[in-house]
Amino acid sequence: MKLITRNTDYAIRALCFIARKEGKVVAVPELVKALAIPRPFLRKVLQGLTKKGFVRSYKGIGGGFMLAKAPGRIYIIDVAGTFQGPLRLNECFLKKEPCPNRKVCCLKKRIDRLEKYLSSELGSITIGELLKG
Repeated sequence: MKLITRNTDYAIRALCFIARKEGKVVAVPELVKALAIPRPFLRKVLQGLTKKGFVRSYKGIGGGFMLAKAPGRIYIIDVAGTFQGPLRLNECFLKKEPCPNRKVCCLKKRIDRLEKYLSSELGSITIGELLKG
């Protein structure tokens, strides 16, 4: 089980790096070198971040990426949702049919509480806070 996928990890790392540049356009080669992220993965992640409005892309000479929002307004839960969808710690084994024990399963109730707690915590963490350490 992964709480944070590779794409989400790369996205958070890229956002933090771009945020540290404080309003400057950051080129892809600089991101690749600094973050040691394979270029194809990074391009995919940056496309997702652009599409969801976290960063702006600039083409041509001097092009690259810049934050589209203040670091304090970019929440980790939203970044994760871009690449992973809603937070799910557990899925029933029978994907085509609902689990017959769903309403009485004690473990599911606890996992649901954990999901709510994790969502709340991740929903309170911003890129700005990560930059502060």
